[in-house]
Amino acid sequence: MKEKVQKFGRTLSAMVMPNIAVFIAWGLIASFFIADGWFPNKTLAALVEPMNKFLLPILIAYTGGHNVYGQRGGIVGAIMAIGVLVGAPIPMFIGAMIAGPLGAYLMKKVDGVLKDHTPQGFEMLVNNFSAGILGFILAIIGCLAINPACIALNDVLYSGVHFFVKHGLLPLLSIIVEPAKVLFLNNAINHGIFSPIGIQEAAATGKSIFYLIESNPGPGLGILLAYCFFGKGSSKASAPGAAIIHFFGGIHEIYFPYILMNPLLLIAAIAGGATGILINTIFNSGLVSAASPGSIIAILGMCSSDSYLGVIISVVAATAVSFFVGSFILKISKSEDEDLEEAKERMESMKNKPEEKVAYNQLRKIVFACDAGMGSSAMGATILTKKLKAAGIDVDVPHYAINDIPQDTEVVVTHQSLVERVNNLLPNVVVFPITNFMGGSEYDEIVEKLK
Repeated sequence: MKEKVQKFGRTLSAMVMPNIAVFIAWGLIASFFIADGWFPNKTLAALVEPMNKFLLPILIAYTGGHNVYGQRGGIVGAIMAIGVLVGAPIPMFIGAMIAGPLGAYLMKKVDGVLKDHTPQGFEMLVNNFSAGILGFILAIIGCLAINPACIALNDVLYSGVHFFVKHGLLPLLSIIVEPAKVLFLNNAINHGIFSPIGIQEAAATGKSIFYLIESNPGPGLGILLAYCFFGKGSSKASAPGAAIIHFFGGIHEIYFPYILMNPLLLIAAIAGGATGILINTIFNSGLVSAASPGSIIAILGMCSSDSYLGVIISVVAATAVSFFVGSFILKISKSEDEDLEEAKERMESMKNKPEEKVAYNQLRKIVFACDAGMGSSAMGATILTKKLKAAGIDVDVPHYAINDIPQDTEVVVTHQSLVERVNNLLPNVVVFPITNFMGGSEYDEIVEKLK
C-alpha cells in the first residue's frame, strides 16, 4: 500500500517538478508587478493571468503526457488540456493533471491498434492524422465533460479547505502532512495538492498560506538540532551537516531517516508543523508562489511583501517546538536512540546483493535514485562520486527519479524505504539501500565492494 501511494504521489509530482522554474518566474512577476507588488506596473502585470490560467496548466499537461508516452503523448495531452481550460473561471491545474496523462494513454492505445494496419510509406500521414483527430475529439471531451467535473471537484476541495480555515483548524493538517512526508510523499503533497490550491488563492489575494504548509523547514531543522545535542554515534555526527543542507539547500528528505530511526519523533514534526501553520494563520502570512526546494532562501524569495515577519517567526517557532519535543523524546526513549550504523545493520536483510550478477570490475555506472530525482539523489550522487574518485575508481554516478532509471542499469543506490519500488521496477538490479543520505560509512561500503 505504501508503495502504491508513493507511486501515485510520484505521478502527481512528476508533472509539476520539471516546471518549477516556470512557477518561480510567475511568482516573481506577480510579486514585483501586480498592484500590491514591490514595483507595480500595469503592463507587466498583464503577464500574470495568462501564465497562471494557460501556460502553467498546459505545461503540466504536456509534462504528464510526456511521462506516459513521450513527446507524442505530451502533445495530445496538451490538446486535451486546452479543452479543459477554455472558459474555466479558475486555473485548472487538477484538470491539466487529468488531461495530460489520459490523453497520452489514449494516444498510446490508438497507436497500438494502428501499428499493424498502417501501409508502408504512409506512417507519417497516419501518425499526424491519428494524433490530430484524437486531439480534436479529446479537446471536445475536455471542454464538455472534464471541465465541469473539475470545477465541481475544485469547489468541493475549496469548501473543505475553507472549512479548516474558517474554524481555525488548519494546523491540524500537520497530523496528515508530516507522517506523509516521511514516507517520501513530500513532493506529491506540496506540488500535487497544495500548489493548485495555493495558486487559486494567490490569484485572488496575491499570496497563499498553502505554499507554507509542507515547505516550512522548521520542523525538520528542530529534529536535526535535537540529534545534534542528544543523538549518539554517527547520527549525532552527521546531524549538523544535515541541518545545513536541509535548511539552506531545501532538501527535506535528508531528515526523514532520522525520524524513521525513532518514529516517536513524528510527534515533534507534527507539533512543529502545526505551530508554524498557526503562526502563519495569526499573521496572515503567505507566499506568492511555490517555494521549491523548501529552502529558507527560496521561501524568503517567494514571500509576500507583507509576510516576512510572520514567515520568519513561523520558521523559528516551528524549529523551537520540534527541537524541544524531539529532545524530550530522544532523552526519555526507553529503546534509546538507534544509531545510524545499527539501522544500517538491521537493513542488511533487505539488501538485494546478488553479487554474481554484476562484474564489478567492469561496472561503469551506478545510479543514485530518489523519489523526484532532483534533491537527495543529487546530493548523494555527489558524495559517492567524491569517495569513488578518492579511491581511484572511475565510475559515473548519475541521479534519477525512480521511475526514470534506465533499463540497462545494473546497480542502484537509494533510501531503504524506496527499495521495494526499485525492485518492482527493475527486479534484476542490485540495490544498495542506505539509511542516511549523509551516512559516510554506507558509501564507504559501496566503495569497498567496487574495490
